[in-house]
Amino acid sequence: MEELTKIRAFVFDVDGVLSPSTIPLGEDGFPTRMVNIKDGYALQLAVKKGYKIAIITGGTCEAVRRRFEALGITDIFMGSAKKLPILREWIATNHLSAEEVIYMGDDIPDLPCMREVGFPCAPYDACWECRETALYVSKFSGGYGCGRDILEKVMKAQGAWLTDAEAFGW
Repeated sequence: MEELTKIRAFVFDVDGVLSPSTIPLGEDGFPTRMVNIKDGYALQLAVKKGYKIAIITGGTCEAVRRRFEALGITDIFMGSAKKLPILREWIATNHLSAEEVIYMGDDIPDLPCMREVGFPCAPYDACWECRETALYVSKFSGGYGCGRDILEKVMKAQGAWLTDAEAFGW
């Protein structure tokens, strides 16, 4: 896919993308999240390789913030009921063009952002509308490696996957 050679940035939703769409509720009534270790490895490697990464989520769980900060991601937007204005401002602030950005979303609130970027993606189990909008639908479901899938594809297309010693550690 030639489009992948233009990508400089990734934006991910959390619930249904970097975490499964089924979320158990804790005894306190707050949802808990699962994360995928392989997604985490690819995210931290992409940060080390200089890719811009943002998280835009409607969720407000501080554990989610801590998880992505631990991977080196600094652009984390939580409690985002309207994601498109955040995405547009982030693209402008980072001096990107929409064509250089991948957005991976799984449900209706992600559609405006998916339509805004050059390369919209969706997990395998995304809603029909997101799958129809996506230029790439991962063979992996949300929370089960779809983030790693697209990160790896881009880095391979650009010759940045497993190219030096820093790729073999955290």
